Amino acid sequence: MDPTSELSQLLRPAGGGLYVVSTGRAEQEAMQRKLYCAHNEAEVTERWLASLEKIAQARVVVLGIPSDVGAGFLRGANIGPQAIRAHMLEEDPDYPAWCEASGVVDLGDVRVVPQLLHDEMLAPAQIDASRRALYGDTPDRAMPVSPLSIAERALDLVLARNPQVKPFMLGGDHSCAWPVTAALFRARPGFGIVQIDAHTDLLAERLGVRICFATWSHHANLLIGGQGRMTQVGIRATRHPRAHWESTAGVRQFWSSECVADEARAIDDIVAHVKSTGVRGVYFSNDIDGTDERWADATGTPEPGGLSVDFVSELIDRLGREVGLVAGDVVEVAPPIARTQGGAAVTLSTATRYMRRTLAALVS
Repeated sequence: MDPTSELSQLLRPAGGGLYVVSTGRAEQEAMQRKLYCAHNEAEVTERWLASLEKIAQARVVVLGIPSDVGAGFLRGANIGPQAIRAHMLEEDPDYPAWCEASGVVDLGDVRVVPQLLHDEMLAPAQIDASRRALYGDTPDRAMPVSPLSIAERALDLVLARNPQVKPFMLGGDHSCAWPVTAALFRARPGFGIVQIDAHTDLLAERLGVRICFATWSHHANLLIGGQGRMTQVGIRATRHPRAHWESTAGVRQFWSSECVADEARAIDDIVAHVKSTGVRGVYFSNDIDGTDERWADATGTPEPGGLSVDFVSELIDRLGREVGLVAGDVVEVAPPIARTQGGAAVTLSTATRYMRRTLAALVS
């Protein structure tokens, strides 16, 4: 199977990674018609397949991973990719034209079986059953079936076709940052990670699960070599003090309290630290709960005392100009579980602002 054909099996048009039959179908189709400037489902599919042919010339690819199986207490981030795209199109109807002019290709969504997370967790019988469900009666036995595994394979194919392309991922819970890190490291090692987050995500495992929302940073940090190449910004909800994490994990942390106290100085210090590590570009991984709950309460674990939207936006711009971004994401946006009236719309506006700024930094 050639790479484009394989991608057409692994992925679905944007929004289509969520398997719906009746409930939710109208919202999915409405977003797809706007994004693909299409009149019907056939045109959506035709234009999505045509977008896969543009990978070799793309500067940035957008990939949705609508999975919250790796989340914790509250779920709902599986709706994030579709909701963020829909909100972006409401705020900026010219977004598809901007993408076309800027070399940004939306690859669509990873196909998600909502009970699965990673193939390493599955028995052979379940893998076989899921392969048949996803790919037909005689599937290629190498085809992955879980969202994190599918995402990693899809990004491997994309980066093999275009080694310089920059991925932008829409999550999903924060475990979705792992396949981006792993695939990018195989293609272009030497980058660092700047993680916006209220939490450290530095557990080696959680309840016996190796990759999930609370562990991905641990494994990503090991992969990129530690020594401060992972910079965590906005931390404020953790059982251990900063000294514990910095001394045991080899990360550099800028806690939310110091960032809020003097935003300009904090940005200067973060950028200076990233430069000092000698990394060749930054993967900017943006958990929406790093932002204060005033602007982001539609998430599984909103936290007070967080970062301002202006601070995060300026940090994206500075890192883009002075270091360079090689990848980005916005994750943990969960519209169904907003805590306040209007909280989902406010959170989505925050997420789309971050998406615009990150895409602009990636194409600059």
